Amino acid sequence: MDWQALSLSVKLSLVTLAFLLPIGIFFGRWLAYRQFFGKSLLQTVLALPLVLPPTVLGYYLLVAFSPNQGVGLWLVNTFGATLVFNFQGLVLASIIFNLPFAIQPMQRAFAAIPREIREAAACCGMPPRQVLWKIELPLAWPGIVSAMVICFAHTLGEFGIVLMVGGNIPAETQTIAISIYDRVQAFDDHSASIMSFSLLLFSMLTISITYWLAERNQHTHV
Repeated sequence: MDWQALSLSVKLSLVTLAFLLPIGIFFGRWLAYRQFFGKSLLQTVLALPLVLPPTVLGYYLLVAFSPNQGVGLWLVNTFGATLVFNFQGLVLASIIFNLPFAIQPMQRAFAAIPREIREAAACCGMPPRQVLWKIELPLAWPGIVSAMVICFAHTLGEFGIVLMVGGNIPAETQTIAISIYDRVQAFDDHSASIMSFSLLLFSMLTISITYWLAERNQHTHV
């Protein structure tokens, strides 16, 4: 087992979740309750990573983050920082890649909360912030946790985006998925099988948790 690569993958997943949690709650709740012009277009853009091949998305992010043009050039001129072939770039790429996996489950969870409950809380004088903390978040938590579990597992095993944006730098951007690829290329089948089997077990555990949460959420709203 490549513990260094596994540790980096776990770190990348946790940091990505730390950013995606507030982003997912904000956009999930907003899209669940609001109707506005261009909503379908916005949802289409946010859902693009679901159908776009990771290497294609990674290529466009690599071009966008390039220090020679666009956003990358602005970052170099303004902050003297780059987002290619380093951990910071991986985090931003993972956030973009996981947006639909975070937002869509949370959007469905907020949309499932009966409108009468929110209106009753507002009629009782509860301010919007308290309605969010005491009514909406407790009722939507199975969807929120499910989204976070999926994003964690998705980031842990991501390959295409990581290779395109981060490359293969040990201790910097070499995640567990890249390490498996390296071991296969080096004909080290024993190490590759151990790491692959570990990710398989973790994926099965993730699916079990999400199904359990979905079933629990369904029973709550029956």
